[in-house]
Amino acid sequence: MAQTPVQVPDEADIPRPVPVETSLAGAERPDISRFLNVRTARSPSLSPDGRRLAFSTNISGSPQVWVVDAAGGWPDQLTFVESATFHEWSPAGDWILYGTDRSGNEREGYYLLSPDGLRERELLAPSEAFRVFGGFSRDGRFVAYATTERNGLDFDIHLIDVASGEDREVFRGRMGLYAVSWHPDGSAVVLSEARGEDANDVYLLDLRTGGLETLFRPEEASRYSGFAWTPDGAGFYVVTDQDRELTALAYFDLARRELRIVDAPDVEVEDVAITNDGQFLAWILNDGGYSRLRVRNLRTGADVAPPELPQGTYTIRWAPRAPIAAIAVTGPRVPGDIWVWNAATGELHRATRSAHAGLDLDAMVVPTHHSFPARDGTIIHGLLYLPRGLAPDARAPVVLAVHGGPTAQARPDFYAPHQYLLARGIAVFDLNYRGSTGYGKRFARLNDRRLRENELYDLADAVAWLKKQPQLDGNRVAIMGGSYGGYLTMAALARLPDLFASGVALVGVSDWITALQGASPQLKASDRIEYGDIDDPEDREFFRRLSPITHVAGVRAPIMVIHGANDPRDPVTESDRFVRAIRERGGTAEYLRFPDEGHGIRKISNRIIAYRRIAAFLERTLQMTGE
Repeated sequence: MAQTPVQVPDEADIPRPVPVETSLAGAERPDISRFLNVRTARSPSLSPDGRRLAFSTNISGSPQVWVVDAAGGWPDQLTFVESATFHEWSPAGDWILYGTDRSGNEREGYYLLSPDGLRERELLAPSEAFRVFGGFSRDGRFVAYATTERNGLDFDIHLIDVASGEDREVFRGRMGLYAVSWHPDGSAVVLSEARGEDANDVYLLDLRTGGLETLFRPEEASRYSGFAWTPDGAGFYVVTDQDRELTALAYFDLARRELRIVDAPDVEVEDVAITNDGQFLAWILNDGGYSRLRVRNLRTGADVAPPELPQGTYTIRWAPRAPIAAIAVTGPRVPGDIWVWNAATGELHRATRSAHAGLDLDAMVVPTHHSFPARDGTIIHGLLYLPRGLAPDARAPVVLAVHGGPTAQARPDFYAPHQYLLARGIAVFDLNYRGSTGYGKRFARLNDRRLRENELYDLADAVAWLKKQPQLDGNRVAIMGGSYGGYLTMAALARLPDLFASGVALVGVSDWITALQGASPQLKASDRIEYGDIDDPEDREFFRRLSPITHVAGVRAPIMVIHGANDPRDPVTESDRFVRAIRERGGTAEYLRFPDEGHGIRKISNRIIAYRRIAAFLERTLQMTGE
C-alpha cells in the first residue's frame, strides 16, 4: 500500500482548553474531573521541633508547597510557581528550600522561602543544567547537589553556603553520580553512582581533603539506599540486597568497614529512617505492594508498636530535632494524606485531610493480588481491580495497565484514572511484568539487556490469564501505560496485534536508538548498563529489532498517543514518529501533544482533557455502547 505523507503534529493534535463541566456529587458515573480533583498530600518535611509540617499538594491545580500545624488545622500555601518539584525544611528551621522547573523540562532552580512565606531568596538560578538535590548538612549551613552544568552530561558535586550563596565544586564527577547523605558532623558526603536502574555503587567523599573512598562496589551489582546515620557518625543503617535476593535492613560500621544484617524478613525492605538523637529507628516493608512499618527503640533494643494507619503504601520522615515522624499514606481509599506520630509518647494526629471532590472514598475499588506462571515458568504478578456491582454472569472489558520504569512496581495506591475507568465498568489489571521491583533482585533483572524482549511475552501471557477469569472478557482487552509502559503499549500493538482491541501510550519510546541518544543525563547513566551500548553494532541492531517503529506496519488496533512537548526523558519526537508512521499506513492514531507539559501530565486542566479523551476512546474501542 502506498504511504501518504502526513504532517505530525497537525493542528488537531494540539489540545485546546475546554469548558470543565463536573457531574453532580453522588452520580453513579462521576465525571473524570471529580476523580482528578481528589487532592493528595505527599512529600512530608517537618520543622526541626516537629510542630509544623511542609507538604506538597495539587489543591491549586499544580503541585505547590503548603505548611500546616502538625496536629492539623488550616494549611497555608507558600509557593505560587508553575510547579514545585521538591522541598525540604532546613534543619536550622529558618528556611524551606524548594525546586521548580519550566513546563516539565526537569531543569530546576532552587529557592529558599521563610516558613511564614514572607521572605524568599533565589539560591540557584535555573539554567539548562540538570540538577539532583543532595540535602542539607545537619546544621543547615550547606546544601549539596549534583549538576551537569560543566558539560551537560557528567554530574559534578557542588556545595552551596546557605547564608552567603557561595557555590563551589567539591568533586568533579561522571555520569550518574549524586550526593545522597551527609555525615552528621558535616565532614563528608555519601555519593551514589548508578549501576543500572536497580543498583548503585557507594562512595564517601571527604570534604576536608577531597578524597573519595569506595564503600560498596561488589562484583554483583547491588542496591543501597536510606543511609540513616547514627548521631555519632560511627555508621549508618542502609537498605541493601548485597549478597542476597531480597532487600534487607543492614548496619554499616564505618571504622570496621563491616556490613551486618539487622532485619531480613521474607519480603523486601524499602526504606529506613532514624531520629536525630539515634533513639528510634523505623523501617518499611513491602508486602505484596502494601507497606508495613516497623519501629525499634535502639536504646532498649525493644520493638515499638507502630501507629495504626490506613492500609496502603507509606513513606516516613523524622523531624530534625524531635522524635516525631511524618508518615505519608496513600491507598485505594486514601488518596494521599499525612499522619504525624510522636514515637516517645505514642500520640498520633492526622495532619492533612485532602478534599475528595464529592466522591465516596469507601466506594473506591481495592485490588486483589494475583500471581501466575509465564510461558517459561517465571511467576508474574499483578493487581486486579473489578468494577463494583458487577453481575455474577457479567464479563467486564479490561485495561491491561503496564507501569513505567521498568524498575518500578504496580502498587495499591490511589490512581484516579483507574478508579474512573472502574466506575465506567472497565476492569483494570495492573501488571508487574518481569523487571518490576518488589519481588527480589533476580526478578528485577529478568529484562536486562538481551532479555528485554521476554517482557513482551508476559503481556501475552497476562491476556491468556485474563481470558480464564470468570468475570472478565479476555476478548476485549486494551493496553495502557506511560513512559516505559508507553513503549510496551506501542510494542504490544505492533508485535501482538491480535490480542488488544486498542492501546493508550503516554510519553513512550518508539525507537530505542534515538531515545537512548536523546535521553537525559540521569537516564544515560543507567541505560548503558540496563539496556546496552548504542555504539556497539550488535547492541544497536538489537535495539532496532526491539523498537516498535521497526514493526509499526503490524499495528492494526486503534491507538491514542499522549506526550508533552518538553519531555527531557523520552523526547516528544518518539511519539511524533510513531503517530506519523501509523497515519501514513492508513491506521487510526489519536494524538494529544501538550505544548506545556513534559514527561507526564501535571496540570489539572490538561489532565481533564487527556483522561476524558482516554475514557471516550476506550469505551468506543472496547465496544461498550449500551453497557
